[in-house]
Amino acid sequence: MTRAESETLLRSLGLRPTPQRMLILQAILNSPGHICAEDIYEQVREEYPHINISTIYRTLELLKEHHAISVTDLGQGSVLYELLKEERHHHMVCLCCGKILEFDHRFLEPLEASLEEGYRFKAQIDHFAIFGLCADCQGEEDD
Repeated sequence: MTRAESETLLRSLGLRPTPQRMLILQAILNSPGHICAEDIYEQVREEYPHINISTIYRTLELLKEHHAISVTDLGQGSVLYELLKEERHHHMVCLCCGKILEFDHRFLEPLEASLEEGYRFKAQIDHFAIFGLCADCQGEEDD
């Protein structure tokens, strides 16, 4: 993502496109998948050496509040960030081998509908992780 694209995205969210925000957003968008705050900090520091880690966390919280990014704990010891896309996806994390598998949001749509119907609760399931055992590890347990 270019600076112009990150500036456009920030403006579309109603946020002022400061150099720090644009660099943080670019680090997230140019990441091949999920990225932790510490990795974002290291990337941004290469171009903006005087940035403070607290600026990273404040900006991530702001982007989360504006539903631009998702925040997920995949059980690896740190929270991970990813740009929210129209095609939402979620994760299954194997507690045995650590494998992470993606699944489509359509599997959670009935849950969202049930929560709204049964509890009048409108869930915001932007990014979800389910922990369990993958097929390979289930097979190992049977041995």
